[in-house]
Amino acid sequence: MTKKAMTARKYAALLRGINVGGNKKVPMAELRSLLEGLGHGDVQTYLQSGNAVFTSAQQDPAVLARELEAAIEAHFGFRVACLVLDGAYLRAVAEACPFPAAELEGKQLHVTFCSEQPGPERFAALDGAAYLPEEYRIGERVLYLHVPEGLGRSKLAEALARPAVVKGIDVTTRNWNTVAKLVELTAA
Repeated sequence: MTKKAMTARKYAALLRGINVGGNKKVPMAELRSLLEGLGHGDVQTYLQSGNAVFTSAQQDPAVLARELEAAIEAHFGFRVACLVLDGAYLRAVAEACPFPAAELEGKQLHVTFCSEQPGPERFAALDGAAYLPEEYRIGERVLYLHVPEGLGRSKLAEALARPAVVKGIDVTTRNWNTVAKLVELTAA
């Protein structure tokens, strides 16, 4: 086994806002090629919404995210925010879920991944009780969102996406089914 293979870690790249309504089209085959061109191995994509899994000897996810953002902008001509997360972090996010994931449908539970930890001041003006039965909880660089009727109808999700909450932070949301699959695909 080569030294590179021994030190490679599994990562998931989450791209924000691609392939939605015909905007920012990023074909998954081209995304796989971009990642391979950056020297990453075992590249695969999941769904068309911008989820890729790969291995890399690079140990800093922030460096990987910046490199991927630059490659996407150079290739497609537009910026796409990318969050790169390692398998251990994804597993910890799943294990820390404050909602009963096993009892809910995937569309009822979502995780918003954040490029940095959102401070409590961002949520000060948000009256969570006004949105019940929808709820959110803050985790480690994530927001867990329980939306019984799904994300598309969620007033809470809309409130959590306001600039007062997310300004200056790159965020992207995945449903629980996708989170669980990414945990599986990045398992060591």
